[in-house]
Amino acid sequence: MSKKAEISDLDTNELELARPRATLVEIAADKLRELILLEKLPAGAHISERDLAAALGISRTPLTKALTILEQDGLVEYSVTRRPQVANPPIEEIEQNLVVMGALEALAGELACALITDAEIAHVVDCQRRMEDGAGTLPPLESFQLDMQMHEAIVQASRNAPLIDTHRKYNARLWRARFQSSQRRSGRDQTLAEHRAIVDALSRRDAKTTSDALRHHLASAVANIRNALRESGEASETE
Repeated sequence: MSKKAEISDLDTNELELARPRATLVEIAADKLRELILLEKLPAGAHISERDLAAALGISRTPLTKALTILEQDGLVEYSVTRRPQVANPPIEEIEQNLVVMGALEALAGELACALITDAEIAHVVDCQRRMEDGAGTLPPLESFQLDMQMHEAIVQASRNAPLIDTHRKYNARLWRARFQSSQRRSGRDQTLAEHRAIVDALSRRDAKTTSDALRHHLASAVANIRNALRESGEASETE
């Protein structure tokens, strides 16, 4: 007969140690995402867990767990020998994921128009204005984070848990590609104009226009990301 574990029997010191360890994993995962986005860890590069752990000043255990999180997000993959490397998905896979993302965000925008609060609209507007005001001057990562905050706020306002969860999973896989797209100067004016159209329609709670604007925005991202990958020399050789 199995014995039921009693929380009261656990050493309180063990419980105290568990919390910072979990936080350390999350911090390490966030740092790894940043290193991947900024090309400090380029696509396809093999990752030396020992060297990276030393560089981050942590042990290999939290690093390994952080890499597992990034594997689930599609940013890291493992070889047959379990050697981690930065994922480098083909452009065709990225485009297919973007088609799904466009449908998800279009639906989210439609649902959000009926449910979003004035405060949530104000947050979306603030993100858009800060991106617009800081165009060309904000640090790349900060600008991208504002971009993602705007999109995620709209999805959250849909109040649809399955949609929110599915969007999070797809967005994690597209994180690096969307960051590269956001850094293209030649497409910046178009992106900002599309953001204005989305925010304007959302502010009026116009469900159809908001949905169409989001779908168009993600569709144009396909060409933008393809150009970004081509410029970085990563586009599929099958093109």
